[in-house]
Amino acid sequence: MGDLRGEILAEIRRTLATDLDFRGRVELHHGLATDLRVDSLGALVLAVALEDRFRVKLTGVEAASVESVEQLVSVVERAVREERAGDASRDDSGGEPS
Repeated sequence: MGDLRGEILAEIRRTLATDLDFRGRVELHHGLATDLRVDSLGALVLAVALEDRFRVKLTGVEAASVESVEQLVSVVERAVREERAGDASRDDSGGEPS
């Protein structure tokens, strides 16, 4: 697993344990609702924690379609990579992208 994916998974595990009091194993194949018992409020807590940690904005459509930990990791990873690509283009042009 790449470093970024590992960081995202670690943040999901941390948030589940500390903010949502989940005391079980959290693996990529687990379903958020089915295996980890994450309800809509828990999903919001997870999304906010991930947005804060990785400084990204997760879209409602993406977040609503996520069913597994692996899907959540992929959504956050894509958002981080897109944000980093946007930062690089702003840095290269000396300001806002054209």
